[in-house]
Amino acid sequence: MPGTKKVLITGGAGLIGSILIDKLGDKYDFSSLDLRAVDGVPSTVANLDDLDSITPAFDGIDTVVHLAADRSPAGSWDSILKNNIIATYNVFEASKRAGVNRVIFASSNHAEGGFYLDPPWKHVNDGNFHLLQQDRYELVSEKHMIRPDSYYGVAKAYGEALGSYYNDFLGLSSFHLRIGWVIEDDDPTFSAYALSLWLSHRDTAQIVDLCISAPESHRYDIFNATSDNMWKIFDIEHAKQALGYQPQDRAGADFTPRDYKRST
Repeated sequence: MPGTKKVLITGGAGLIGSILIDKLGDKYDFSSLDLRAVDGVPSTVANLDDLDSITPAFDGIDTVVHLAADRSPAGSWDSILKNNIIATYNVFEASKRAGVNRVIFASSNHAEGGFYLDPPWKHVNDGNFHLLQQDRYELVSEKHMIRPDSYYGVAKAYGEALGSYYNDFLGLSSFHLRIGWVIEDDDPTFSAYALSLWLSHRDTAQIVDLCISAPESHRYDIFNATSDNMWKIFDIEHAKQALGYQPQDRAGADFTPRDYKRST
């Protein structure tokens, strides 16, 4: 439709990309850049570590949602370097060259995962809710120091820094979502860790939608991105105030420990 924003999703074939296309496909003109095509969406099949091969996908694009990465917090240095660091540079550089207005970068709670080592956040992570008073302990905000818990977390912090550089000196706006955990079956009740980090499918779509539609005068920002869960580690007030984020979902305190295989 005329006037509809053209939005390129890197990793459009993945879980979050699929959620966005499903829930926001009537609002935006989506295309995908991934290692496999997405049915019903214009797709470029290419590897993000090759700048020349991905560059055509950015032509005429207004906003890029950069999701593609090695998603494993246990990813090796070689994989993280190729798929998360070099790839992220290529996405920002291709966006700049093509005149893209904004990149929305999928950062992660793992950029601050070192806080899980310390109380009170360790108690939340471990499910020892009885050691805390609800809503009466400090939450980790975007103003806390970076404390990556892995090479994966380091790469996410790097993406935030790269976005700041491209905004200040190269004219490319970017928002960075420190995503908690988007779960394939949308059910976080398998662990306390999942309960605290859960970002539901519909809250995922909402916060990305708000980032896409935010005014151009809002040039750069970082947002913690979880649902409004009962036992939190991360403060989501900044997203509420700056974006108008109104989470629709809230995880409680009940969980049944069981194995969960992270989807790829």
